[in-house]
Order: sequence, then C-alpha cells, then structure tokens
Amino acid sequence: MTNEAPYVVVGLGNPTAQYELTPHNLGFHAIDRIAERLQVRATQRTANALVGFGNWQGHKVVLAKPQTYMNLSGNAVKPLLAAQQAGPDRLIVLYDDLDLPWTGLRIRLKGSAGTHNGMKSIVGCLGHSDFVRVRMGIHPGHPVMDAAGFVLGKFRKPQLADLAELLDYTADAVEAILSEGAEKAMTKFNRRARGSNEEEP
Repeated sequence: MTNEAPYVVVGLGNPTAQYELTPHNLGFHAIDRIAERLQVRATQRTANALVGFGNWQGHKVVLAKPQTYMNLSGNAVKPLLAAQQAGPDRLIVLYDDLDLPWTGLRIRLKGSAGTHNGMKSIVGCLGHSDFVRVRMGIHPGHPVMDAAGFVLGKFRKPQLADLAELLDYTADAVEAILSEGAEKAMTKFNRRARGSNEEEP
C-alpha cells in the first residue's frame, strides 16, 4: 500500500426510502454490493455523502453515496475529492443510463454527461468530464414516454430477477478498473445486455 490518493468510487442516487428500489438508484445499490465485498459499510457522513473506507486490489478506496439528491450530485463529489486530496483521475462514477438496454454496461474514460442530471451536476462542478464512469443500462426495451417517471418508478419483478447479476457484474468491472486499468476493463466488461459481449462502436 502506497501513500497515493485513494480511488473515490461514487454511486449516484437519491436518499430516502421512497427511491430505494428505483432505476435511478442503481449507483447506490452498486456501492452497497462493492461494500459487501470489502466488508465495509458506507455509512459515515462526509462531504455531503455517506462513505466507507477500504482497500481493494492494492489501492485505498473510498465508497460514496451522495446525499444531495441526484440533480446536485456534484455538490458532494467535488468536496469529497478535495477532502481525500484526490484528483478526477482517481474518480469512478457509477450510474444508471436510460440510453443503454437493461443490464447493459459501459465503462468510459471520459465523455459528455448526456441527459443524466447527476452527471451534468458533477461535470459542471468539476469543470470537465475527464473521469472514469460506469454506465448501467436501464432501458426496458419499449418506448419510454415519461423518462422522469420511469427512472423514479419502482423496479418491476422481471428487473428484480436480473438485478443481482447486474450489480455483481458492475462490481467485477470496478475491480477490473482498479487492477488492470479502465481501458482493459472496457474490453472485458462492456456489453449491450446480459449475456452479450457486443461492444459499443
């Protein structure tokens, strides 16, 4: 273990129980799954977030769930990085993505925030988008007329059946980012949907 800055792994979501089992809280669920693996709990309040501290793949890791509500996620991420003396190069953000099919996953080194308000807030607060993100697909496979209503609605039973696999797969992807780097992890874990290794062009 070195004295390098920790990796700050942030899962996006909304606090309070009413949002717990919604697609928009996939980031929180992914953090909880990683915390289980590390045998830590993300319950300590720091910099507008619930955080947990651990070691993974030879790196210090901070797991965080912003408590600012989704649209203000950057108000937690920016001070959290400052508190850990970590730059954006140590940031990994996990979040739901309506542009990807349900159970799809995309690791990206940088890029626009797209239509995701939590990512828009983070990019706005940091002033750039050069950080690793892991996008978890939530599109149901049929037209979504009310995007806000969909992402804040409860998971349906067929989705709950796939949820554990998606969270494990996401945790595996983050572990690969830490152990092998994001570029190699992309080639191994990017998929259009569960059981597919099709890569995004």
